[in-house]
Amino acid sequence: MEKAASFLSSLLGGGGGDGPAGEPAATVASILVYPIKSCRGVSVPQAPVTSTGFRWDRQWVVVNAKGRALTQRVEPRMALVETELPPAAFDEDWQPTPDSCLVIRAPWMDTLKVPLAAEHATLDDVSVWEWSGSAYDEGPEAAEWLSAYFGKPSRLVRFKGESEIRPTNPEYAQGYKIAFTDCFPFLIASQGSLDALNELLKEPVPINRFRPNILVDGCHPYAEDLWKTMKINKLTFDGVKLCDRCKVPTINQENGIPGGTEPTETMLTFRSGEVIRPSHKNKQKVYFGQNLVCKESVSAKGKGRIVKVGDPVHVLQTYPSSDEVPA
Repeated sequence: MEKAASFLSSLLGGGGGDGPAGEPAATVASILVYPIKSCRGVSVPQAPVTSTGFRWDRQWVVVNAKGRALTQRVEPRMALVETELPPAAFDEDWQPTPDSCLVIRAPWMDTLKVPLAAEHATLDDVSVWEWSGSAYDEGPEAAEWLSAYFGKPSRLVRFKGESEIRPTNPEYAQGYKIAFTDCFPFLIASQGSLDALNELLKEPVPINRFRPNILVDGCHPYAEDLWKTMKINKLTFDGVKLCDRCKVPTINQENGIPGGTEPTETMLTFRSGEVIRPSHKNKQKVYFGQNLVCKESVSAKGKGRIVKVGDPVHVLQTYPSSDEVPA
């Protein structure tokens, strides 16, 4: 508890902005993209920014017989489903060829290849949380593969960006949109925050428990909570909402087995709303990372909209305290 209190006091004392003489507040250490919602992520050296987040992020979702999205909350074995895209797919101007595929692997299953440039049928009544609409159906082979893996009727569908719009919650970020991610286009977290948490845990956890898109290093623990406006490679990102965590961080991402109450139980002692947002409701929620939007994502396409590992993170504006950050 003493360690937790010291981390909290350092956070509440500030330290959220750039250092002396405009030195960056942090550096991009990893970029993670999750092509299929709730399945294993892909670490990439760079990722272009699109109108719905990083390119390829949550462009696919597995749905049940009623068209409803599957997530690790009810199917923890999704953590074992690996995806692979052509390395060049994360170049800014890359376009798929007839041979380009999303490659999907899982334990005890043959490799599945889903063409990226194929003609698609449309599946109606696809739903992800509060949203419902149409999506591209990736066909019977993918459906058979997923149905065999999960032991129940399942299909793979792809977001239909040409006609469907899934807006972010306008209470936090108006005018932005997402594909199949939960709420917002980007999630940022820091290595310092993970290290601080792991000092309090009997068994340390890796960052994949928290599924960020941007992992930064070089800042104080939980400094990213307070970042209101930041620049990464000439792109402007706004922190719009602390990320309250569901049960997924308790699922071991290496074996797909739920691990009980940790790290949530420990986080309740110093990352709950009661501790970091005392003047607000929802006091039993726990927070790790902050949701972001990118201002350039809403305008017409332009060159250079890409984030790379090693990019400096310059914080232009901070929230006065964690109690004043939207959540």
